[in-house]
Amino acid sequence: MTLNDTLEVYIKTTSMALSRMYNAIAASYGISQTMGYILIYVEKEGTPSTKLAKLLGMKISSLTRILKNMESDGSIYKKLDDNDKRITRVFLTELGLEKRIIAKKTVLEFNEKLLNNIGEADLQAFFNVFKIINQHIKIETDKLYTSGFSENIPSNL
Repeated sequence: MTLNDTLEVYIKTTSMALSRMYNAIAASYGISQTMGYILIYVEKEGTPSTKLAKLLGMKISSLTRILKNMESDGSIYKKLDDNDKRITRVFLTELGLEKRIIAKKTVLEFNEKLLNNIGEADLQAFFNVFKIINQHIKIETDKLYTSGFSENIPSNL
């Protein structure tokens, strides 16, 4: 096996191609792929910005810049939580709701195209392989945290 034949290469190149495709689509609507996912993840009752950061695998400082841009363009607004003033909740505006419909439709349509070209057995095998990969990633990450090398691990893992 060469490095070009590793699972990591296939996962990374596919992920990057998917990101490029979604960013190109999103750009035609004046947003980025990340903004599209934020629009999808924000719940009706508002979503804490810390939860969004975790869902997106981002540092809160990077997310804050994106949320500020989205607030400036009128897609979202932020409000302190009624019960815990330390929590800032993100809500969609009418414009954000319109953009969310487009983002959600884009993701679902592409997934449908993929599913129409993948048999059920292949799909289940794909999910099983990714579950195994994620289990091994968790094992290796847990080892790093317990071995004292955690200062080199990004906080969003």
